[in-house]
Amino acid sequence: MTRLPYQYVVLRCVPRADREEFVNLGVVLYCEEAGFLEAAWLVDRDRLLALDPEVDVERVCATLEFVQGVCAGDARGGAAAREPALGTRFGFLRAPRSTVVRPGPVHGGVTDAPARELDRLLSQLVA
Repeated sequence: MTRLPYQYVVLRCVPRADREEFVNLGVVLYCEEAGFLEAAWLVDRDRLLALDPEVDVERVCATLEFVQGVCAGDARGGAAAREPALGTRFGFLRAPRSTVVRPGPVHGGVTDAPARELDRLLSQLVA
């Protein structure tokens, strides 16, 4: 069984920066050795609206679709998705790009199955 190192960030919704409250929305996992870069997300509309009744949930979801597009290298991710190097795309995603949806700090681990690890992290940190 080959153990592969990976990095991940948790995507957070911070509807009001002045209150410093957030809800975890998703995870982006990058495993260079496996050529793996994917995002998984789950938006709990009620939790977001409880933090801020004015949050634009549809815009939050659109931002998460953009992140998935960057990971997949498709049109949803715009110019960033056209970058052939997965590590460069992960670098783009781990840098703050939105005032409402933000990546948390980069964490790492090892796994023999990056897709399964992404599912586990989503379940543990978001669901």
